[in-house]
Amino acid sequence: MTILVVDYGMGNLGSVRRALEECGANVLISDDPHDLKLASHILLPGVGAFCDGVNHLTQRGWPKALRQAVLEDGLPLLGICLGMQLLMAQGDEGGDANGLGFFEGRVVRMTPTAGERIPHVGWNELHHVRPDPLTTGIPQGTDFYFVHSYAVEPTDPTTVIATTPYAGGVPALIGKGQVWGAQFHPEKSAKAGFRLLQNFLGTAVC
Repeated sequence: MTILVVDYGMGNLGSVRRALEECGANVLISDDPHDLKLASHILLPGVGAFCDGVNHLTQRGWPKALRQAVLEDGLPLLGICLGMQLLMAQGDEGGDANGLGFFEGRVVRMTPTAGERIPHVGWNELHHVRPDPLTTGIPQGTDFYFVHSYAVEPTDPTTVIATTPYAGGVPALIGKGQVWGAQFHPEKSAKAGFRLLQNFLGTAVC
């Protein structure tokens, strides 16, 4: 089993690598889309603005290669933080831009409720909306670590696996087929985050 971590210049590659290795994975960090042929799983990390992320991915030739690897070859894909947002069809952070399009919908700036601040930084609960392989063994209300100002708004509400109670409640984990997105940082979320990564590594190639 080899999990390819996409290096497009906007990710916490060191902490992601360490977490995945702790979970027993063979990790390949690559800036070359051709290396997808070596992978059994794909992880798309990311920190920064949506528009910048799209530009970096496009400049390095990742969008077409990722879609082929997932939609044609059946590789499981997990996007985390900005990586999750890049899975959406559109986003407006840093200017309107088209995302990878694995999920229909947009990425929008969150509107805080009374007493809240943006960005949303720190530990917050995961509220399960429906069962999913990635949340196996993770109790309702478990805390994960978040750092974000924008959130996804999927067109199809059935893609939402879990929410977090911030800014009126936003999607924290989404999934469709063999593609998932986590708004939180599992690599920084202690035991629960490692369990989620282990669950992802246990997903089978279709």
